[in-house]
Amino acid sequence: MQEIVPGLWHWTALRESIRSDVSSYHLAAERVVLDPMIPGEGLEWFEEHGRPEHVLLTCRHHDRDAWKLRDAFGCTIHVAESGAHELEGRGPFETYAWGDQLPGGIHAEEVDAISPDETALYIPAHRALAIADGAVRWPGKPGLSFVPDEFMDDPERTKAGLRAAFRRLLELDFDLLLLAHGDPVVGGAKDELRAFVDAT
Repeated sequence: MQEIVPGLWHWTALRESIRSDVSSYHLAAERVVLDPMIPGEGLEWFEEHGRPEHVLLTCRHHDRDAWKLRDAFGCTIHVAESGAHELEGRGPFETYAWGDQLPGGIHAEEVDAISPDETALYIPAHRALAIADGAVRWPGKPGLSFVPDEFMDDPERTKAGLRAAFRRLLELDFDLLLLAHGDPVVGGAKDELRAFVDAT
């Protein structure tokens, strides 16, 4: 567990279904977790750092251990309405639409392009932007990347849509980029996202 800025924690854990480490985040004061896996320290870690009340998913594929946190703490799970159909039968959840304000003063921003529910979560209190699968950081490779073309239905069209979405997001005030796949960009995140958009 790493406190990347005061009150905002990051950790990675292995997600067996994709055989890869993924990133999760805890906003202590807001009692919110993003795209959660259970940390290596176990659920007990939250007892000392703030029991979560809400789980926010950046896309439907990132429910991960959300249901275990719900069972442990009674969290409300929030997912974009355009992806909610895939979570039916897993347990109760609430849906949000792009433009909604979510718990913790977090804003749901449209990305789309790579999947119909791809969402960016803008967190003004921490000057942070969390994104799902539109951009990633691979271990040992500097900078941001797209996921491989094989994970896109129409790679060129998808990348064009993501670039357009990221250009819109650059109008927001953020300095942290919280990635679901790869380590977060801590400091200078807007410049790094802008450079990625301009270079790809």
